[in-house]
Amino acid sequence: MLAENLKIIGVVVGTIGVFTLLANSIPQVQSEVPQDLSFGTDVSAAELTASGELLYGSAGGCTACHGLGTRAPNLLTGNGSEGPIGARCGDRVSGESCKEYLYLAMVEPNVFLVDGYSPIMPDMRRSLSNDQIWAIVAYLEAQGGEVTVTGADINQGGSESGSGASTAVADNSGVGPANTSTDPMDILNGNACLGCHILDGAGAPIGPSFDGIGSRLSAEYIRESILDPGVSASEGFEESLGMMPAMYGDQLTAQQLENVVTFLVNRR
Repeated sequence: MLAENLKIIGVVVGTIGVFTLLANSIPQVQSEVPQDLSFGTDVSAAELTASGELLYGSAGGCTACHGLGTRAPNLLTGNGSEGPIGARCGDRVSGESCKEYLYLAMVEPNVFLVDGYSPIMPDMRRSLSNDQIWAIVAYLEAQGGEVTVTGADINQGGSESGSGASTAVADNSGVGPANTSTDPMDILNGNACLGCHILDGAGAPIGPSFDGIGSRLSAEYIRESILDPGVSASEGFEESLGMMPAMYGDQLTAQQLENVVTFLVNRR
């Protein structure tokens, strides 16, 4: 009886050891979603601009599309002869101030789609908080223009005029970031993956299609491409190397990463 019990204990301990080893073999990526911001009504233009600049160049992922001027308008160095976005945003839509236009362009990006560009930008409320979005708006206003975003815009639900931007903020109350979900589709949609990849016929063919990707690429390659997208490019997409933001290794948890990899590798 004792020998049998010892065998059972041995099997249990061995099983636990195997699963512990497997768990430790999964990359333990820390969850570093874009830094949450909370501004008071007395926040300065300088503070907003500095915070927006950090988000724009890193966790916000903006430069992946807006840095080249091919997939989306170049916002910092001008769109043709129009100058940087802060110099032209107030003239884009009649009746909309610069900050109203920029805010709506981030939360309802297809409303004022610029001619010549595809509707690939997601609603940024899926991955950024209201304060983060307004910080980016302030930073963009500063590119050739005057920062008019105030704490009242952020904390009281919109712009001074109460037009389009205030409506968009009011609608934001029920929209939360998708980056806490472990559902693969929520993760892909929340991180704007279909802005560059095709899934079930939807999306943009800038990067490799997710349809049938599991028959072309291994789980190891897919994982590495998410964690360090600048290492290599899939065949036929060499010109796109460097376009994918290198933020997802920080932004996804280990569980989210593995769920996405498993989902993609099973797309055969």
